[in-house]
Amino acid sequence: MKGKDVEVEWKPFELRPEPVPPLDPSGDYIQNAWKHSVKPLSEKLGVPMNFPPVQPRTHLAFEGFQYAKEQGKANEYNHRMLVAFFVEGQDLGDVDVLVRLAEEVGLDADGYREAVESRRYKDTHKAALNEAAAKDIRAVPTFFIGDRKLQGLYPADRLTQIIDAELEKQGTAESEEGLSCDIDGC
Repeated sequence: MKGKDVEVEWKPFELRPEPVPPLDPSGDYIQNAWKHSVKPLSEKLGVPMNFPPVQPRTHLAFEGFQYAKEQGKANEYNHRMLVAFFVEGQDLGDVDVLVRLAEEVGLDADGYREAVESRRYKDTHKAALNEAAAKDIRAVPTFFIGDRKLQGLYPADRLTQIIDAELEKQGTAESEEGLSCDIDGC
């Protein structure tokens, strides 16, 4: 967040991990959710989104995220994947698509492909899903700011208030430490 001393750490979360079947793009549920919730909200927020023609399994994209994270490209990778899916309608379950997108953000195509095809990050991804389950995360987006869990979209000004309160709390906690003496003096 601009102007704030905060860091965003992306964590993987699959809405429908195996064995839960993916949604049928032509099904009533997803069509209604898109028409009555997602699209109106994207228009209100000025965020371009198009109905994704596919509902892929995303575990490989999330495993590729771990590779991108190790390469210092996590934010660029996530942004590219979101645009590819929600704006361009690309299939994030297709390894060739993933490799091309990873290369677009500056990742080594061969290294990325090897990491995804070998499932090198399968256990890391599974651990991230287990962490989400342990924290009772059931929806996206979910934010943790300090000890506070926020599920759903919040207006930017409300997020700013919550972040400011957390930063103030952290600053107050440091200033409330009592005077102490150590070997170097008081």
